[in-house]
Amino acid sequence: MGAINMNMFDKADEVREFPHGRIEIVHVGDQQVARTTFEPGWRWSNDVKPIAETDWCQFHHIGYMLQGTMQIETAEGERSELTAGSVGEILPGHDAWVVGDQTCVMIDWGTPSDYAKPSGS
Repeated sequence: MGAINMNMFDKADEVREFPHGRIEIVHVGDQQVARTTFEPGWRWSNDVKPIAETDWCQFHHIGYMLQGTMQIETAEGERSELTAGSVGEILPGHDAWVVGDQTCVMIDWGTPSDYAKPSGS
């Protein structure tokens, strides 16, 4: 293997569709990076919770919001917004939803491998 290892989201190693969104995962060396797209109307508790089968999203996200605005709410009731251009860490135990009518696109290099993947698969 050469000194440079790269991949492209347009040729993602894995793509998962879910209501109002999709995740495209690429492998770069032994790491994974995801581009997640959330359409207006997307909410984790409505669109991904039935797939994840947990009360709150249990993934640790570290991401860069390319476009749109997303509201995050923790299980403890703390709220915050990620807006285009912001970098954020979202700890396990949260809900999230798109704010407004613009699609959210986020690059996530946290733990995307099992996001929106049915349990047991």
